[in-house]
Amino acid sequence: MVSLRFPTAAVPRLPPTPGPNGAAIAATLAAAAAAAVAAASLTLTAKSAGRPVPHPAPSAPLWASLSLVDGAAPGSVEPRTGVAFPTEASAGRRLLGVGLRKTSVLGLKSIDVYAFGVYADGNDLKQQLEEKYQKFSGSELKENAELINDALEHDIRMTVKLQIVYGRLSIRSVRSAFEKSVGSRLQKFGGQDTKELLQSFVAIFKDEYKLPKGSVIELSRESNHVLKISIEGEEVGNIQSKLLCKSLFDLYIGDEPFDKNAKDNVQENIASILKS
Repeated sequence: MVSLRFPTAAVPRLPPTPGPNGAAIAATLAAAAAAAVAAASLTLTAKSAGRPVPHPAPSAPLWASLSLVDGAAPGSVEPRTGVAFPTEASAGRRLLGVGLRKTSVLGLKSIDVYAFGVYADGNDLKQQLEEKYQKFSGSELKENAELINDALEHDIRMTVKLQIVYGRLSIRSVRSAFEKSVGSRLQKFGGQDTKELLQSFVAIFKDEYKLPKGSVIELSRESNHVLKISIEGEEVGNIQSKLLCKSLFDLYIGDEPFDKNAKDNVQENIASILKS
């Protein structure tokens, strides 16, 4: 802080300033309240649109800046549910994007099923992809359709962390949903002879597991294309299959993802890592 000093003789004596009257106090409080409302509106609007939340100007009071989750890093909160994800997962994997899995009942009512965060190992991304993409600029990488396809194809350690937001979700519903969605991707990438692989995967989600609201499921691709499944921090099964890993992660960052904004954020962050 800069300290301003004036010679004593140069400072004229001023008469005492009268204290503010009631009207002045009321006006000051009204202005402060209006500033707080404006700041809150700006923050919530930005989060809803998936954009970074601008920091208040230095002159704004600290209490005028409101956020959905105290202490959450920019981009780590799924804006429609308020679910916050850590910016770093196990083994140092970095958060690349967050999204929301929705479904509909009888084609009429839309339900928020779970929020999800996509993570990847930054060193793996660089080792596997940097040589091919080093000639591209950051802006070109963000528009390059092959970038995500290569991330799905290569042996890059990745994790999708799901947090349940629908309070009536059963493990049977999860099993059925994966059977349909993963099954369609297995056929897309591997043809018709994938039924046995699909059944091996969905069988891991046994009826004994309960999924109350807030439960966490982690689906991780480990080295050598081993898919590891954990529920509430407990590993419940693993399968080594490049086809299964690619099919599963395609749901979140592939050509027809559950959440397009999440996929776009993942691609932008992969591009940033490759150019860093």
